[in-house]
Amino acid sequence: MTVSAPLKATVVLVAVAVADQLSKHLLETSLRSGEERKLVPGLALVDTRNQGIAFGVKPGGSLALSIVVVCALGAVIGYFLRHSERPLIWLPTGMLLGGALGNVIDRIRQGSVTDFIKLPLGWPPFNLADASITVGVVLLVALVFIQDQARDRVGSPDARADEPTGHGRL
Repeated sequence: MTVSAPLKATVVLVAVAVADQLSKHLLETSLRSGEERKLVPGLALVDTRNQGIAFGVKPGGSLALSIVVVCALGAVIGYFLRHSERPLIWLPTGMLLGGALGNVIDRIRQGSVTDFIKLPLGWPPFNLADASITVGVVLLVALVFIQDQARDRVGSPDARADEPTGHGRL
């Protein structure tokens, strides 16, 4: 039995959103707001609230920003629905949508997003949803680029020139 791409994307979406919400709940029950706990050199847990989009960009939020985010998510969904036959396209789609859902749940529940993973060198704190969105974007771009490059190579005149034609070529 073959599982459909939309079902696979939905499973990833739910898994990401649940993991994100569970990780935030665990953090909120183990750290006080503003507290920082070093895990290993270069990695700490913090309890911060973010009013902006991923990685603290555009703090305070705005209606225009919300509209841009909704349009971007709509474009991802539209692209997925038109290209769901592409191998593995369900994975980054589920990651992007699951990460977005995880952060939307925070915004609805508490008016801001809980960020808790802190890296060195002044990198802003982030959460599993942000990481999933970022990895999802990178994977989506890579999959589309790699698959388009492979399709172009197969369909290019140079690739066809190497095919045997049966017209006296050895």
